[in-house]
Amino acid sequence: MERLSGLDAGFLYMETPTLLMHTLKLAILEPPVAVDALPLEWVRARIADRLHLLPPFRRRLVEVPFGLHHPLWIEDPDFDLEYHVRRVQVPPPGTPAQMDRVVAELASRPLDRRRPLWELSVLNGLEGGRIAVLIKIHHAAADGVAAAALLANVMATDVPASLEPGRPATPWHPEPVPTPWELVRDALVDQARQWRHLPDLLRRTVARVAALVRHKRGAPVRTPVPMLSTPRTRFGAALTPHRSFATCSLPFADLRRVKDAFDVTINDVFLAIVAGALRSWLADHGELPARPLVAGVPVSTDRPDEIRRLGGNRVSNMFTTLATDEADPARRLATIHRTTAEAKVVQNLLGAEMMADWVQYTPGRPYSWVVRQWSRHGVADQLPAPINVVVSNVPGPRTPLFAGSARLDAIFSVGPILEGVGLNVTGWSYGDELHVGLLACREHLDDPHQVTDRLRGALDELVALATVDA
Repeated sequence: MERLSGLDAGFLYMETPTLLMHTLKLAILEPPVAVDALPLEWVRARIADRLHLLPPFRRRLVEVPFGLHHPLWIEDPDFDLEYHVRRVQVPPPGTPAQMDRVVAELASRPLDRRRPLWELSVLNGLEGGRIAVLIKIHHAAADGVAAAALLANVMATDVPASLEPGRPATPWHPEPVPTPWELVRDALVDQARQWRHLPDLLRRTVARVAALVRHKRGAPVRTPVPMLSTPRTRFGAALTPHRSFATCSLPFADLRRVKDAFDVTINDVFLAIVAGALRSWLADHGELPARPLVAGVPVSTDRPDEIRRLGGNRVSNMFTTLATDEADPARRLATIHRTTAEAKVVQNLLGAEMMADWVQYTPGRPYSWVVRQWSRHGVADQLPAPINVVVSNVPGPRTPLFAGSARLDAIFSVGPILEGVGLNVTGWSYGDELHVGLLACREHLDDPHQVTDRLRGALDELVALATVDA
């Protein structure tokens, strides 16, 4: 058994019928020859062969009576692999846009909390004989860094001599469900141990906030303040359960060229591309606000020397302007770079782990009740949005990966959208490209391709300026 951290459990407490907290991983496979379908039996056998390397795939939740503490993960005693792996047919002719619409429908359905919090759908019928594999996994089970490690454990770096799965190197064993008495006893013991750390956390928080206040007095750049700095857009409304989804791919060499020319980071370039696309789309629809859009950027708090995680979340957030009030792409990029640099200073002063330490004390049931009332009564329609968009950039593998003899051609990833933050744009680098996924509320953005189609143009603008400067 393993108790969820407050950060992991928070993704459970946030979930409502309209706020779905699973993430999406969409892998596009290129078989050696065109096929009509990938056999489910082969997929299930491959997953079964690697279950010992995929802890979130085996574990399910156990709630603590009366919500006395965060839930537990246990090795599911009733694990049923057939339930988790399904087949879905993409309508002919199987274009990328049709695939994206199927993914949107699958994204609109919640995961069953009585089972391990993931589903795998094999999408057949894509044009060119390709196969897509969509994995929905709850954010409570894995963040982007953990998902990348799980992907590495599913895929291989070369084509195996045989498609037959091997035998597990390390078997895993189901666990019995704890009794209510055991759950209550362990929850009280863990709570007592946890509350002993609160005085130290208070002292650290006061010291770090004081250091931040001193820094802010002389800081040359102001980072945006959630809600206070955020303009109103159509994405800031209350959510429905329906999702829209779009994908596109960008040449990584172009992002690197812009990065080197302007002496910024890849993340800055990606933020500027997203800013350019959103500015263009909003302007064409007569909806560009006078104030710049504000983005929340998830940041991993893992140390580089740590062993790869196969589950859980270690993430903080920084906030930056997207400078959408600036017409010049180069000045927009420079503004974003200055703001993200200052946001990193702010994060370091507060401590990357500060948010995780405090949410450890989140009271689950009261928090869940508040979030459900927020969703049920459409409070997001009445208040300023905390931010406008979540923009995430996950470094993926650089070498080609294979599933059996099928080459991984692309991998798209996207996180959930939130009440008042109905847009998530995630880049996942793989090989020579940055693959971008966009998730929105369908009632806010029916055709998200209108935004992703503009990402290429926004990048081209920066590449042209980088070439001139060179």
